This record gives sequence, structure tokens and C-alpha cells, in this order.
Amino acid sequence: MGEVLTIGSAAAPAAPRRRSGVRWLSYAFFAMALLFAAVAAALGDVFFFRLATESLIFGGLALSVDLLLGRTGLLPLGQALFFGFGAYVSALTLKHLAPSLPLALAVVLLSGTVVGLVGGLIAIRAKGVYFALISFGLAQVVSKIVFNTRELGASDGLIGVPAPVVSLGVASLDTAHAPSFFLLVLAGMAVLLALLMRLMDTPFGRQLDAVRTNEQRLAFLGFDPWRYKLAAFVLAADIAALSGALYPMLRGFVSPELMFFQVSGNAVINVIVGGTGTFVGALYGSALLTVLKSVVGSFTAHHAIVIGALFVVSVIFFPKGLVGYLAPALERLWSRR
Repeated sequence: MGEVLTIGSAAAPAAPRRRSGVRWLSYAFFAMALLFAAVAAALGDVFFFRLATESLIFGGLALSVDLLLGRTGLLPLGQALFFGFGAYVSALTLKHLAPSLPLALAVVLLSGTVVGLVGGLIAIRAKGVYFALISFGLAQVVSKIVFNTRELGASDGLIGVPAPVVSLGVASLDTAHAPSFFLLVLAGMAVLLALLMRLMDTPFGRQLDAVRTNEQRLAFLGFDPWRYKLAAFVLAADIAALSGALYPMLRGFVSPELMFFQVSGNAVINVIVGGTGTFVGALYGSALLTVLKSVVGSFTAHHAIVIGALFVVSVIFFPKGLVGYLAPALERLWSRR
């Protein structure tokens, strides 16, 4: 019992200091994003806006991975399942129901919750590497079904997805306009990050940390770890699905490749490189790897080798990730003043 109480009491004095560093790095991320938007708008380059928007969208997928890996202690190797599912549901809604952003997000949220619940009931029963393998297997099965379903475009995917126009009362926002859509996605990620950070300060968030630290002791205190893991799994599925719902609005198409293991693997790399358990580290990692792929990809098609090497170096020499090292450094700097 003393070990579980340590999670909530003895660790409490250090938590505000760590959160302050992470919080300021969060502010810095969005400040740099707005500065980037101003520079890109001045240059009039649509390519950089679309690349940055894609980075934010995959950053949302990485946030869902960090919720499971960094805060609940579950390694999801098939999180692309929910990302691709959200992309397909969004594309079908925009094409066959109405080109409405709120409608697409609402349909994705409802259906993503159901799929996440079903997937969670299957995967949460396993622990450790078995959970990782089951999540990987679920994504493989669904991706193959989509890949061979002609009604979903089979291997070609769905093309010609219309870009919705968002009504803002006196004005409207066309998601086909790259700068506007970038700012919209940036605002969405800011809200999502703020909600996740706030959630971790609630009793539910502290129970997730307890699940990661000592699941058996949590059960001895009368809490059901299985329920908390299932809730975290469904919440992560919703975040991934909502992030995936934005993809067809950016690219105008979806393909089964969005459910492949490479997408899930990249999301895990984003989290580890950025800083596991920090949330904003997932966004930093996604931005870093997106830029790296773009730069290295302009010289060679084998950019995956560079990304793999970066991942290995990060795991060996910088296991806490970018934010995991920068946040304590900022706090030590502030403490000297």
C-alpha cells in the first residue's frame, strides 16, 4: 500500500516542477508553429503548410500512442488501425453524406468509440508483449480486409474526397485553403493537448499512472485496473480516429496504407524521440521526423534508414526523449534564479 501511496503523495512535490517545464515547452511549440505560419504565408509556399499540417495530424496519432505507452504502460503496435479507420469513415461521410467537418468528426467519434471498445475488450485481456502483438494483429487483419474490399477502393483507396467548408458565423473557412486548414488543425491539437494534460491531473489520470507503476498494488487498494486500461484504450482510439479524420481533408484521398504497421511504428518512434509520457513530446517528435523525412527524402529514397538510426540512437543515448531532457534542464535553470 505504501508503494501506491508514493505515486500520489511522495512524488507530488516533484510533479509541479516537471509539469512547468513541459508546459513551457508546449507554449514554445505552438509559438514556433505560429511563427512558421507567418513565415510560410509571407513566402506564399503551400507545400510547407501541407507538410506542417500532415505533421500535426500524425502528431495526433502519436498523442494517442503516448497516452497508452507513456501514461498507462501499454505498447500499442497497431494504433494505425484507428487512425486509418477514422480516415475512411471521414472520407465516406464527406463523399456520400455531406461535406461537413462537424458531421464527419461526430460520425468518426461515435464509430471510433465503438471500434475502440471492441478492440479494447480483445486486447486489454493480454499484458506486456502479448498486448503489443494482439494490437498489431488486429491492425493487420483490418488493413487486409480494407485492402481487398472493392467497395472501399481496395488497394487504390478512396479518391476525390471533397474539402469541407466550415461555417464560422459571419465568415467561413475552406479546408482546401492550406494556411487556414493548418491553423484549424493547430488549434485542434492545442485543445487536445490541453485536455490530455488536464486529464492527467484528475484522479483518473493518477490511476493510469498507478496502473503503469504497479498494477497489482492498485488492485489491492480496491480499484479495477482492467477498467482503467479499457477506458484509456478507448480514449486513445478516439484520439487516433479523430486525427485520421483530418487526413482526407488534407490529401483528398485515403488508402489502406494508413493502417499498415509502418504508420504505427512511426507513431511509436515519434513518442520515444519526443519524450515518452510528456504528450507534447509526441508533437515535437512528429515535427522532427516529418522534417527529417522531407529533407533526407529529397536526397535518397532510403530515408527509413536514417529514421531507424535516429531511433536507435535515441533509445540508447537519450531514452527520456527531447522533452524528457529539456524540461528538467529548464527547471534547473529556473531554480538557480
